[in-house]
Amino acid sequence: MAGVMKSLARETFFYGLGSVLPKLLSWMLSLYWAFALPATSDIGVLTSFYAWVALLQVILTYGMETGFFRYAGKGERPAVVFSTAFVSITVTTLLFFAVALLFLKPAALALGGVAMKPHYLLLMVIILCFDVLGAIPFANLRLKKRPVRFAAIRIANVTLTIVFNLFFFLACPRLQRLFPDAFSWFDAGRGIDFILVSNLAASLIQFLLVSPELKIRFTFDRTLLREMLRYSFPILILGVAGILNQTADKIIFPWVYPDRDTAFAELGIYGQNFKIAVIMVMFTQAFRYAFEPFIFAGNRGGDGDRRPFSDATRYFIIFGLLIFLITTGYLDLVKSLIPTEYHAGLRVVPVVLLGELFFGVYFNLSLWYKLTDRTRWGAYMSLFGFAVTIIINILFIPRFGYMACAWASFAANLAMMLISYFLGQKNYPVPYDLRSAGFFFLLSMILYAGIVLTRASVPVMWHRLLISTLLIAVYSVAVAVAGRGALREALRGRRKGISDH
Repeated sequence: MAGVMKSLARETFFYGLGSVLPKLLSWMLSLYWAFALPATSDIGVLTSFYAWVALLQVILTYGMETGFFRYAGKGERPAVVFSTAFVSITVTTLLFFAVALLFLKPAALALGGVAMKPHYLLLMVIILCFDVLGAIPFANLRLKKRPVRFAAIRIANVTLTIVFNLFFFLACPRLQRLFPDAFSWFDAGRGIDFILVSNLAASLIQFLLVSPELKIRFTFDRTLLREMLRYSFPILILGVAGILNQTADKIIFPWVYPDRDTAFAELGIYGQNFKIAVIMVMFTQAFRYAFEPFIFAGNRGGDGDRRPFSDATRYFIIFGLLIFLITTGYLDLVKSLIPTEYHAGLRVVPVVLLGELFFGVYFNLSLWYKLTDRTRWGAYMSLFGFAVTIIINILFIPRFGYMACAWASFAANLAMMLISYFLGQKNYPVPYDLRSAGFFFLLSMILYAGIVLTRASVPVMWHRLLISTLLIAVYSVAVAVAGRGALREALRGRRKGISDH
């Protein structure tokens, strides 16, 4: 078991570099956007735009990544599985591109009126096509356990995005002053255009970097495709409902908020503060990249030992709560990095962080329906979570604004996590350590209450940070003590096993 956990930790680290570091750099870039773009409404437009991108990317991959892992992980004809999945996604992506070109103007008007221009959507469509076509090659890197190459390409993508952004926002204004004729095309007021063009260029280069995975003999198995689609379709419903749980608030906010003139400005404040909580999303995604191939590979021999699943979930909860405490404890430092006009939205950060932690636990618990081929249950739970999200947003955004968005995400993820646990224990029992999870959750909430009281009663920022550091240290010591106890128990069990032989 120790070897399995060590391998999972190693892959989580490298996949973390490939997802956490790019998201961290993207987060820093979004901080820069808040200073570079003239109004919070511009950030609102970008927030809405990337919410649509996330949704469409899930639709256009239609669960084939998970289907690819399921069928290629069986060890039967992995090259045929890869080829069939890639050909299928290529055909559907080209169809999407053709249809999208026909409806650019009406779609732009429906999505955001004058704020969402048709050429924004054209750039979005092209970006989507390159990202979707790279999905199966990236999945193949994960299947072949090549996290280093995976991380390098992901990091290159976001690094190039930043370089292109800096070129447009910093270099071009200076070059225009030096060479006005050569840079007459540059308009400082077209910031959103330059952000999207930067994204497009980086996505194209990313696809070229991952394209060596396509150097195979292409074959197409219709029977296999039907099986994969049958398996993946519930994953598609699950993915759409799941991504809507995370993005529906940003999509519908401009339509539901009572003041249409300030809707994008309010959405910009919410979107900018939501990005602060992205550290939990990064941790969840890094763990997911390693955990999904791990659960399928670990189940090849039947039911097997399910304790590694329990241990992995326990460690996820422990370190997720640590991330929650660190982020909320040092919120004063984060506050100093964003413009003053965004500070009113900082109150959403703790709520969003916990909601994302619940979603991460839900993903860990989801192994039961993936390993038992009952993926429709994942779709049912995600649809339920989506219904909770939509209902809360529609009912309460008009009165509470973006705080309703944060609490809707919290409630939906909590509900899905609890339902998945109880259904999982009935259909695929795993000996999860509820006592440990409950203890660390309760401890973290008590320490968080101390952080909140400190922020309200201690006027000096550095004094608040010192107290927060001490409270976080208390949690860290508790984790260390519990870890030492678990190690002693494991060693005791090993010695007992040896003596029995």
